[in-house]
Amino acid sequence: MSDQKNTESLHSASDLGSPTPTEVGADGSTTPTKQGVSAMQPYNGVGFTQSASPSPSISPSMSGSTGVSTSVNTSANVNTSVGTKHDSNTNSDVLLEVDHLVKYFPVRGGLMQRTVAWVKAVDDVSFAIKRGETLGLVGESGCGKTTVGRTILRLLPATSGRVGFEGRDLFSLSQSDLKKARRDIQIIFQDPFSSLDPRVPIGESIGEGLIIHGVGKEERKERVRDVLARVGLHPEHARRYPHEFSGGQRQRIGIARALALRPKFIVCDEPVSALDVSIQSQVLNILKDLQDEFGLTYLFIAHNLSVVEHISNRVGVMYLGKMAEMADRNALFENPQHPYTHALLSAIPVPDPKVRRERIILKGDVPSPLNPPTGCRFHTRCWLAQDVCKQQIPEWRNIAAPGQVEHYVACHFAPFTRMPLPGESHGIIGDTEQGGAVIATHPERE
Repeated sequence: MSDQKNTESLHSASDLGSPTPTEVGADGSTTPTKQGVSAMQPYNGVGFTQSASPSPSISPSMSGSTGVSTSVNTSANVNTSVGTKHDSNTNSDVLLEVDHLVKYFPVRGGLMQRTVAWVKAVDDVSFAIKRGETLGLVGESGCGKTTVGRTILRLLPATSGRVGFEGRDLFSLSQSDLKKARRDIQIIFQDPFSSLDPRVPIGESIGEGLIIHGVGKEERKERVRDVLARVGLHPEHARRYPHEFSGGQRQRIGIARALALRPKFIVCDEPVSALDVSIQSQVLNILKDLQDEFGLTYLFIAHNLSVVEHISNRVGVMYLGKMAEMADRNALFENPQHPYTHALLSAIPVPDPKVRRERIILKGDVPSPLNPPTGCRFHTRCWLAQDVCKQQIPEWRNIAAPGQVEHYVACHFAPFTRMPLPGESHGIIGDTEQGGAVIATHPERE
């Protein structure tokens, strides 16, 4: 599903009531989806069960907690109930926190145009972004990346969930408070031409936000000149119209407009995808320089994994509306722990004709978000899929060792000591003493 279609339905979604997320069983029955699910996983060759737990309540406070209760019997079956939330009390530098974000789009049909189905664009996504860092968000087209960014900014109404910004719940703010908060949160749109009014000089487009927030005329002119200079354009360009600029220059104008209010957080929605390589590098360098100068925080949405590796501190991978993996940039690119991430990284071109990468070709198409698969949403294309993957939703959990940088993954079999390639998975999962499969390193990176 394209992140930008069904626009006319978006504004009416809020008065339809929030749908209850459900999973469809093999017999066609539906049951409410819970955050804690029952799952069978291999553990040193022995199965263990994660007991179901109710969905955690979302409170206005930014603080969270992690509770783990474990009981072990003599039959070596481990019953574990795990509930995890971000804890902002231990991370005072967290700027933005997303908790269990859900965004469904209604599908209407019939004479009365009633809602007959829901497109599950974003389904239970959680993450946090620290001040001054860049979180890259990648995934195939239609996975929900742009919807996440726009829902965070309340450009789209959320179905459920919570977004905390500097301790405030953005979804509970009144219109007047939201207007004040938007001085600190801005967006750079993917298409710089369609996001600019062709009948208005770019100086007025850049200064429009300043007018809305009551900045005086002289200060407004000075700020417009200043941001134009910072993105590499001349002040006299303020009198020109969008059609008089190249694609790279228009994207610089989009950056200048987002920067005019001196925000703390910017959603960069594929800001370089429509540009050629030489212009991409210029725009990326501008973004990094501005981040260093003003301490900006970015959510950087992109398809190009090489670009994400260059600019991001951490990287999140989305698939069909859910988060598959999130980790430090180096950890994710050198040792991915989700099969989908491993397949994506295998598609990165290597600029060396002597090096051959083992390419993983995924079979089949991405399922429809109208009726996503039960259990793990990737199991229809995963070469490691087992029965448990079809039946149970994998827990979004931190697999990093104590004291190491967090590494979140949603896979029943992670962590892997080595990710088996297609054709190697038979008899590997659960057979090792470590309870996991055995490499997924990239020889050309070593």
